[in-house]
Amino acid sequence: MSLRFGYGWTGGVAAAAIVCVALPLVSTQALSETIESALIQAYGNNPSLNAQRASMRATDENVPQALAGYRPKITISATGGEQSSSSTSKVTSTNPATYSTISGYNSPFSTSVTASQTLFNGFQTANKTRQAEAQVLAARATLRSTEQSVLLDAVTAYMNLLRDTAIFGLQKSNVEVLQEQLRQTRDRFNVGEVTRTDVAQSEASLASGRSQFLTAESNYKSSAAAYRKVIGSTPGKLMAGTPVDRFSPSTLAAAIDLASATHPSIVSALYNVDVAQQQVKVSEGALYPTLSVQGSFTKNYLSTSSLTLMESYSAAVLGTLSVPIYQGGSEYSAIRQAKETLGQRRLDLDSARDTVRQNVVQAWGQLDAAKGNIEATQTQVTASEIALNGVREEARVGQRTTLDVLNAQQALVNARVSLVGAQRDRVVASYTLLANVGKLTPPAIGLRVPVYNVEVHYKQVRDSWAGVRTPDGR
Repeated sequence: MSLRFGYGWTGGVAAAAIVCVALPLVSTQALSETIESALIQAYGNNPSLNAQRASMRATDENVPQALAGYRPKITISATGGEQSSSSTSKVTSTNPATYSTISGYNSPFSTSVTASQTLFNGFQTANKTRQAEAQVLAARATLRSTEQSVLLDAVTAYMNLLRDTAIFGLQKSNVEVLQEQLRQTRDRFNVGEVTRTDVAQSEASLASGRSQFLTAESNYKSSAAAYRKVIGSTPGKLMAGTPVDRFSPSTLAAAIDLASATHPSIVSALYNVDVAQQQVKVSEGALYPTLSVQGSFTKNYLSTSSLTLMESYSAAVLGTLSVPIYQGGSEYSAIRQAKETLGQRRLDLDSARDTVRQNVVQAWGQLDAAKGNIEATQTQVTASEIALNGVREEARVGQRTTLDVLNAQQALVNARVSLVGAQRDRVVASYTLLANVGKLTPPAIGLRVPVYNVEVHYKQVRDSWAGVRTPDGR
């Protein structure tokens, strides 16, 4: 069902679709905007979503950092400078003993290369790699959740602006009708058909209508600012929005099952459990022995300890086995801490499942209520129009007072405002249900927009051995 706002006034005000009303505060563009185009803009421009994508790329770097534990570490160093040295030696082969002194300046220089490779560290590198990969998968689920939140915020901002634009137009027309009503009442007062009380009642209704118009104007401006913040562009002429019930499960039970299996908050919680499990294993690895091998080569020119030594070198390949016995107990505390965190993550998973289920049930109920509310408010509008026509006819023959006409007029305005709100709630509720079952994604709703591929950056950096530039050149 399309969301089409309209209002029709008896007594001289023509019916018009609110999205086509020319309002002085509404910025219009050559091309009309649809809810789909607004979602496309939000998907590409929303700063919160782009920030989460940057966070996702930063999380990808955890994997090459963990894989670095498998790779050798190589260091090159050089030492050089000027040195003054003097040494005196006692010659005991002569009698009496003599002393020999050697002094002078030299410029010692040495270079060295050291390479080390860890052979075994209690499986910490393997477990850290698995942990980093689980962190990446959890971050991807978090990104999906952010995408859904941003798209839902975009739908809400779009429909709020459409609603407030409609209400602004309704209140503007109401003021025009009340002004005409006041003019007619004053004319009738001048010829003695009504009293001063009727004029005062018309003036009071007009003042109330102007107040409601100013409130509607303020709400419109606030909604336009919220639209600009979420979607990233100045709103133009907005077209009617349509619900997306066709993309949602047909029954509440199916919606709960789908959400329990695929909702990104549950998926993220599952991977966070994996992250915590790997942290327990990493902490336990501190109790295992470590084995490493180190090779080094050093070349010296001159010497810092002897003026007569001209050149020397040394080379070595050494293995090191380190067996931890006791390090003050911190390693045991880290293991206990990791186990408690694992327990917390499992409870977080249970909480996420309960929350998702609650949100699905709540969204389903809101959607059903919104559907029923539209029918009720449409009936209310029809009845209010009939009542206003009848009251006006009765007022012409003296069976109704001016106050009766004004009250019927306000009742019709309120009914139309309620209908506008119900139509807005109908569309937003359908998108809310889709988000709560985890399907408010561009492919699922058919948005014609390039989908952000999380695999591209991950594959670019996973096996990178060196380089400080990011894949996009920064």
